Amino acid sequence: MSFKKAINIVWLKRDIRSQDHLPLYLAEQSALPYLMIFILEPSVISYPDTSIRHLQFQYHAILKLNLTLKPFNKKVEIFYGEAISVFNEIHQYFDIQNIFSYQESGIKLTYDRDRKIAKFCKQHNIQWKECQRDGIQRAITNRNGWDQKWYSIMHSPIIKNTFSVRENIVLVNNFPIDFDLMNQLEEYPKNFQPAGEEAAWKYLDSFVHERGKNYNKHISKPLESRLSCARISPYLSWGNISVKQVYQYVYNQSKSLSTKYPFTSFLTRLKWHCHFIQKFEVECSYETACINYGYELLEHIPNESFINAWKIGNTGYPLVDACMKCLIETGWLNFRMRAMLVSFFCHHLYQDWIAGVYHLANLFLDYEPGIHYPQFQMQAGTTGVNTIRIYNPVKQSQEHDPQGIFIKKWLPQLINVPTEFIHEPYKMSAMEQELTGIFIGKDYPYPIVDLEISGKVARKNIWSHRTNEIVKQENKRILTTHTRRKVKDINP
Repeated sequence: MSFKKAINIVWLKRDIRSQDHLPLYLAEQSALPYLMIFILEPSVISYPDTSIRHLQFQYHAILKLNLTLKPFNKKVEIFYGEAISVFNEIHQYFDIQNIFSYQESGIKLTYDRDRKIAKFCKQHNIQWKECQRDGIQRAITNRNGWDQKWYSIMHSPIIKNTFSVRENIVLVNNFPIDFDLMNQLEEYPKNFQPAGEEAAWKYLDSFVHERGKNYNKHISKPLESRLSCARISPYLSWGNISVKQVYQYVYNQSKSLSTKYPFTSFLTRLKWHCHFIQKFEVECSYETACINYGYELLEHIPNESFINAWKIGNTGYPLVDACMKCLIETGWLNFRMRAMLVSFFCHHLYQDWIAGVYHLANLFLDYEPGIHYPQFQMQAGTTGVNTIRIYNPVKQSQEHDPQGIFIKKWLPQLINVPTEFIHEPYKMSAMEQELTGIFIGKDYPYPIVDLEISGKVARKNIWSHRTNEIVKQENKRILTTHTRRKVKDINP
């Protein structure tokens, strides 16, 4: 029997960074050499929530991380294969003592994958240390004391990771990235935010010291928010920076600023970020079924022409279409516009939320399952416990893009439409269309629904359904499981 070298493994998933990283810290504390791995899993890649832009961001973040690790003779090894196959392969050549990773609040697919890895570890006497992520608690049945624990974690010391030069682990990677996939990964669209730890800190620093002063003022505006919002969501989603790092940096820096209110609001939303992930950690069925089962009884008739028009930004409502075009091109929208897209799809078009949820998951560069599915259902009105908001896209447009600057940027065919018609170009007379050179029905579509009629139908259907007995019973369960007692939003 040949001797196998004892090693540890650091398995990176949604934590592609070098600092405030407990698994890396544990690996460095051990005397054993360790291998850092990242696995591109075909089953995950082919799942409908994943898009190439997610993979590109992760890949380029790893390239940046490897530059940081190079002076220490370390790198993240990328494998293309199912996780269980990769671990079995490594086990053939090495005596794996420990696997260090973060817990993942993911979809059922990754949960089932982790169960296979746990079984593999038990069979081979491998210790798998899964570290808690961002104050998200595993296996809780209610939210009693959750806020206080979260604040305690946010104020705990940040891990200062250091790296030693150790013996190389020579491993032949029998799971190389597929050639076609590699070609796609190497490309990175210029309109996406740059990936990696350094970029995360640049965005955060500029937000605190310059851009964030108008955070509250511009948070709902589709154009101005692109500058005044923190824009760190992709870095949080893929772990280029930790929630604790962001919290402490903003909290500490804001103490010396004359204007603190925008940053107090930001920190509150940072807690909401974790609050929604905690919901998903407790109930990952948010992805595939109405969290309030009573809403499964509401009938929706699929309308493929509606769905396709919404997906490509061709609904006849300028703000809806401009938002979708912007999202397709850049991967980011502010919260209000995301909510409006979901509301328009589920209420005005009256389509089942499940028919649109993966489309937006694909487009969001900052896709985070724990936020995406609970938020989508909240905006779709299927929780039973949240206020149902049916956004009027014309009103939103008039309030948040009054001059139509954002609209005209993403719908250049409307560039010559006068301001008084930019929110409702279909109201232009034939003569006005002739003068502007924009013909509704040819250059830009007529609205696919009447907002007033569709809004009334949606309100009637959704509000009347709240009296359903199953909905009311589910409300009690949801409130018991997910509701937190009110606490002060910012700890001293």
